[in-house]
Amino acid sequence: MVKIEYRLCHQHRKGNTVNINLREIYDGFAGTYEENRGLFDMREVLNPFYECLNVEKGKLLDLGCGVGEPFARFFIDRGWKVIGVDFSEQMLKLASKYVPEMQTIQADMREIEFEPSQFEAITVIYSLFHVSSNDHAALFDKFYRWLHPKGKVLFTYATKEYTGSDEFDGYKEFMKQKLYYSHKSPDKLYADLENIGFNIESKDYRNIGNEIFLWVTVSKPMTG
Repeated sequence: MVKIEYRLCHQHRKGNTVNINLREIYDGFAGTYEENRGLFDMREVLNPFYECLNVEKGKLLDLGCGVGEPFARFFIDRGWKVIGVDFSEQMLKLASKYVPEMQTIQADMREIEFEPSQFEAITVIYSLFHVSSNDHAALFDKFYRWLHPKGKVLFTYATKEYTGSDEFDGYKEFMKQKLYYSHKSPDKLYADLENIGFNIESKDYRNIGNEIFLWVTVSKPMTG
């Protein structure tokens, strides 16, 4: 079992109603996710990210980890220690079944804190775009603090290819549910990342499961 010091920062947020709604929807999705385990091959993403890391083994923080597959499982199978954070109780129950080696924390990613330089890698897959884009820069700043120098973050970002707008803050249908999505334009996203101090290593549009998202890898400089 991984033991990492963390604390929850209980703050009143304007978007709490949105968060509760999303949590309930994803609790309901849990059974569907279980039925479709392994439906999409993510090796085209996982292998390049793993190969670009500067260590063979380390600690991974998986934000919006869901059931822990495939990302947490991929890293655990290679000797990594993984912490998974998700706000869905039902998703984390499945994670404890399929990836019992992962330490899980039920929380909103905006309301959790870790000590600096805790992780060699952070993944935020299909989850950041459910957080208001007004909060993205503050989250990127946290990621920067939590990473070791030379550590890397891989995240998915929604763009007009998915929402139809350069910038978006609203609802789209997914699996017959109205889900909240929020994003800035890619140029504003890149500016936020560079202002914090990240190096942008890759930015690729990928079509996985007939959904096009922007996949971004950033690194923390050795002097960061």
